Amino acid sequence: MNIKLTRSLTMFVRIVETNSMSLAAKQLGMTTSAVSQQIKTLEQEVGLNLFNRSPRSLSLTEAGDIYYQSCKKLLQTAEQTKQKLQYLTGIPSGKLKLVAPVGFGAGLLSEPLKRLIELHPKLNIELLLTDEPVDMLKEGADLALCIGPLNDSNLIARKLAQWPYALCVNATHPLAKNDQCIEQLNQHAHIAHSHLNYQLFKPNSAPYTLNAPRIKVNNMQSVIQLVCDGLGYAMLPEPEVRERIKNKELKQLHKDWQRSNYTVYAVTPKRDFIAAKTYALLDILKKHFAEVTLGTKHHL
Repeated sequence: MNIKLTRSLTMFVRIVETNSMSLAAKQLGMTTSAVSQQIKTLEQEVGLNLFNRSPRSLSLTEAGDIYYQSCKKLLQTAEQTKQKLQYLTGIPSGKLKLVAPVGFGAGLLSEPLKRLIELHPKLNIELLLTDEPVDMLKEGADLALCIGPLNDSNLIARKLAQWPYALCVNATHPLAKNDQCIEQLNQHAHIAHSHLNYQLFKPNSAPYTLNAPRIKVNNMQSVIQLVCDGLGYAMLPEPEVRERIKNKELKQLHKDWQRSNYTVYAVTPKRDFIAAKTYALLDILKKHFAEVTLGTKHHL
């Protein structure tokens, strides 16, 4: 498919799915005026208005809806063709968009991405870090790293690793010097990620529920930083703080108490073919995360 036409169709679809010319322009690295001008040109070529416009809203006309459905099919066919050709060549190239939790950007991905760009010089990486749910198809992501199982039938999830949490405080925190019994935690500030529960388990003991958090955060990297800054204690992903514990910046408390392990999945859109670039990243992530699980690999 003609590259100029593909870009034009992609822009149109992005406007429809974001319901905003300005947001679509931002995502595509364009100015709003340039997007608006291209839509006018597109409408002139089609000979019909594609959008109903008002100062506060943007909606598709009947012609626009027909055009949108056709655009999606054309772009999907173009992408499938590109993937099949890339699969045949077996050479990872082009842009690979990876979505991952924010905490993974602190070092867990450094080594696998380093390997990837060294092995495949024609490959460019776009890394989107977020702890919020992401629509992979809308974002155009090739692969996402997610915590926990998924129910979306349009996605395929592959288990990469299962990792524990570590109950931690700053090494200078009072708890680091006096933590004989777990009930003493209730006298100090609990910091927690918004999506985690607070129940701990120990063999042959009843479950223990941590006191309600004084601080809730929707970003695990920020939780880690707050604990490192001495504000309180938290259950932290062990691989993400392993080096801090080893360097004695953090102290792990009550190792016999654990919350359920968290599972890391590699998620890809359901397609007939896995592009060579995606397969290359999957292979490197599997090997690296296995090494992290065994404790044989540290962050760069």
